[in-house]
Amino acid sequence: MPAWLSDAVFYEIYPQSFNDTNSDGIGDIEGIIEKLDYVKSLGCNAIWLNPLFDSPFKDAGYDVRDYRKVAERYGTNDDLVRLFDEAHKKDIKILLDLVPGHTSEEHEWFKKSCEPERNEFSDRYIWTDSAFCGIAGHPYIGGEAEREGCYMLNFFKCQPALNYGVLNRTEKWQLAPDHPSCIETREALKDIMRFWLDKGCDGFRVDMADSLVKEDDDVKSATGAVWTDIRKMMDKDYPDAALISEWCNPQCALKYGFHADFYLDHHGNGYNVLVRDCETEGGDHSYFKKDGGDDPERFLADYLPRYEGSKKYGYISFITCNHDTPRVTKALNISEIKLAYAFFFTMPGVPFLYYGDEIGMKYLENVRTKEGGFQRTGSRSPMQWDKNEKNFGFSDAPAENLYISMDSSADAPSVSDAENDPDSIYHTVKGLINLRHEYEDLQADADFQKVYSAKGERILVYRRGDLLLAVNPGGEEVRVNTSDFEGNIMDIVAGKLIYGIGTAELSSDELILGAQSFAVYR
Repeated sequence: MPAWLSDAVFYEIYPQSFNDTNSDGIGDIEGIIEKLDYVKSLGCNAIWLNPLFDSPFKDAGYDVRDYRKVAERYGTNDDLVRLFDEAHKKDIKILLDLVPGHTSEEHEWFKKSCEPERNEFSDRYIWTDSAFCGIAGHPYIGGEAEREGCYMLNFFKCQPALNYGVLNRTEKWQLAPDHPSCIETREALKDIMRFWLDKGCDGFRVDMADSLVKEDDDVKSATGAVWTDIRKMMDKDYPDAALISEWCNPQCALKYGFHADFYLDHHGNGYNVLVRDCETEGGDHSYFKKDGGDDPERFLADYLPRYEGSKKYGYISFITCNHDTPRVTKALNISEIKLAYAFFFTMPGVPFLYYGDEIGMKYLENVRTKEGGFQRTGSRSPMQWDKNEKNFGFSDAPAENLYISMDSSADAPSVSDAENDPDSIYHTVKGLINLRHEYEDLQADADFQKVYSAKGERILVYRRGDLLLAVNPGGEEVRVNTSDFEGNIMDIVAGKLIYGIGTAELSSDELILGAQSFAVYR
């Protein structure tokens, strides 16, 4: 485990929308370098960059045309290396986004794979043996290549699936995961990783990490074997580099070699019921919803097995949002979000802050889709630096040339306003991150223990090391007798309040937590 992950707080940057320095309306690497001090000032000591590689951008860069080349819109390979260097001078780590499951249809590998004559790339993608033979259970394309066959897609038409093999094979054209051609695909992925690690990258966030081997078993053992092999390479040659998965199954992902796994917004899971339960019949019952919110039992029932089943292998990563998820401002107000973030940043594992969430940027409902974003586009609008500057300081380009239109509402937040408002969510986020850095018991490794929760009650009390934490997202004061607490907490009862939102009072007999309050005792 890279030691730096234990106190890491990541900032996710969607490069297109962060900071434009050449006035073309699209963010760039120079813009990220320009804002490194800002990221550092938040307390974030690591950055995850969404894909920067050469691409036709039919899926916003998740359709890679050349893994070894930075897209011209962002700069050059030398610019990215300079970003690594400048970030490291400020003790900030940089993770790149690795897309291992598919490429763009314009990738040279795929062009060669489409040729009718056999060549070294013929099996780099998953092909049937006839133009009239489809692929059951998967999207596929036929009739667009001279090659006799149809090819599998992972998502959009532009994203042919790379071939890591098929575990449970039913067709003669399917290759086993240990077939030499499938091993070559894995080795090609390793070569891409080495290319960027050798240039100073600190690791990778892996897109759809569980999707490599097709028709895998329930525990993804064949896909897991690929990652276990890759982890061996990293441990040997790049022991300080991190590997973080988009999997949302830490019991699998962490055992197979990932250092951390995202807790994603999957309907009905623990993360979803905390802040994104708006799909629930009868209204939003998210735990952090002040009115109508639920107790924490649904969250705990999902989270605790994940945590207990994976904590000895690696970390679970809570997110404030990401580029695929509606910003939480779509459903919660700022006072509710403050409590949610207080919870996220005081839980075990490695947290991720999505750009703009620190100022409460809104999810834009009515923006036109951009580069395959569709409903995701509303979470990808340009960063709002200063409302008194053109385009909020994001770009000097004409408004019509911006990558995505800005938030035009009268109360659109900005960094400049948030910095000058001591009650802003920006200051809450900074305070929470700094608190996490100050107390090792709030960092990745300290144990989590539930101290008190009950069906029908809004309060959750939990312990991290020698710290006692409590949150009440509801609109009414809550009182709990300490005699009902699980475990021995009398050493903390005699302690002091080191951080609070709202009101809190703790004695040897009782915890009193005001409406919409959060407290940390030491």
